[in-house]
Amino acid sequence: MRARFLLLAALASLSLAACGPSKEDLAARQAAMAASKTAGAEFLAKNAKEPGVVTLPSGLQYKVIRSGPETGVHPRPIDEVKVHYEGKRLDGVVFDSSYERGVPASFPLRGLIPGWVEAMQLMRPGDEWMLYVPADLAYGDNQAGADIPPGSTLVFKIELIDVLRSKLQAPKS
Repeated sequence: MRARFLLLAALASLSLAACGPSKEDLAARQAAMAASKTAGAEFLAKNAKEPGVVTLPSGLQYKVIRSGPETGVHPRPIDEVKVHYEGKRLDGVVFDSSYERGVPASFPLRGLIPGWVEAMQLMRPGDEWMLYVPADLAYGDNQAGADIPPGSTLVFKIELIDVLRSKLQAPKS
C-alpha cells in the first residue's frame, strides 16, 4: 500500500513538472526579454534626439502633437480620465485602440501603467501626445495579454478628452 502511494506521488510530481516550462523554455524567455529591453533602450536613446521629444527623469518620453486650452485641469491620481488612444509595440503592431473601436475609453488614473499615470498628470483636456514608455513604466518583466511580451517598450498616441473629477480629496504632497 505504501509503495503504491509513493508511486502515485512520484507520478503526480512528474506530471506537474511536465506542465511547467522547461529550463530551455525559461532560458529562451529570458533571452527574448533581454533582447526586448535592449531594443527598447536603443529606441529610447535614438528617440530622445528627435525634435520635440521630452525625456522626463523617470525615462518616460513624450511629444506634444496638439495642445488643448491652458485653462483645462490636470488629472489627479484619484481622478478618472476619458481618452482616445492607440498602443503599439516597437515593431508597429497595434495591441489596443479606442480609435479602432470608435469609442473613447474612461479609466481611473490610479489603475493605469506608471507611464500613463505620470504623463496624464501633465496633460490637460484637448492635449494629444505621443508617449514612449520604457518597459519599467509599462508592464515590466510581465507578459501583458497575448500581444505584449515581457520587457516591452510601448508607444501610445493619447488624446485626453476629459477629466472626471473624483469627489475624494487628493492626498497632500
